[in-house]
Amino acid sequence: MPKKRKSGGRSKGHGTGRSGYLTCDFCGRRMPADKIKKVTFWYSPIDYQLKKELIKQGSRVPRYKVTKYVCIRCAVHRGIIKIRAEKDRKKEQVTA
Repeated sequence: MPKKRKSGGRSKGHGTGRSGYLTCDFCGRRMPADKIKKVTFWYSPIDYQLKKELIKQGSRVPRYKVTKYVCIRCAVHRGIIKIRAEKDRKKEQVTA
């Protein structure tokens, strides 16, 4: 079988040993920590229209930083990462 990626899809360096495992927040799959994608975004529990009015009146609206760990399968399905053509993948490996 030909190898698709030189790194095997992992960001583990040489000589670092085994990495720990993390759980995907969407499907519950356990994956190595260096292979899973970390996604950080801001979340506000208040409805958008209400938030807009409160900001207009000058009040402070809370928002929270949320970090999720996503496996590759869920990241592709939800559009967090895109599937690239082989020539685009090869181009990135040569320059990096």
